[in-house]
Amino acid sequence: MQPTSDSDYMRIALHEAKLAGDEGEVPVGAVVVCDGRIIGRGRNACERLNDATAHAEMVAITAASQALGTWRLEDCTLYVTLEPCPMCMGACLNARVKRVIYGAFEPKAGACGSVVDLRAPGGYNHAIEATSGVLGQESGELLKSFFRALRERKRADG
Repeated sequence: MQPTSDSDYMRIALHEAKLAGDEGEVPVGAVVVCDGRIIGRGRNACERLNDATAHAEMVAITAASQALGTWRLEDCTLYVTLEPCPMCMGACLNARVKRVIYGAFEPKAGACGSVVDLRAPGGYNHAIEATSGVLGQESGELLKSFFRALRERKRADG
């Protein structure tokens, strides 16, 4: 069945997040959608690639740009399971992403208002429409479960 709603696309981002968690990465997933079609997918790969910039959003934005043959994602929506950080919101601004839809709030590094708000910084010629909380409970629980298991493994290892 073709995804049609924000929740449908967020479920696909959640699938990417689960794959990241299975790979030992912080379980964050993202998809970029243009004209109802997924043109970019990403999941955290910082540990696997030893790259601090390998966030799910960055991977998805790069894939979307390659799919469209341009860095301008003006008519695109980014769906991500966790509120983007400043780096990822900066990439969204530079790529001219139209909308960012995210699941769980990020109280330590969120850049859609939780810590800083980079949706429409002063002086920029672009603003991003952001919607929070889409499947936020599921996204948050996935993260909590991952970190709970990580703490348990560390305790067991002594």
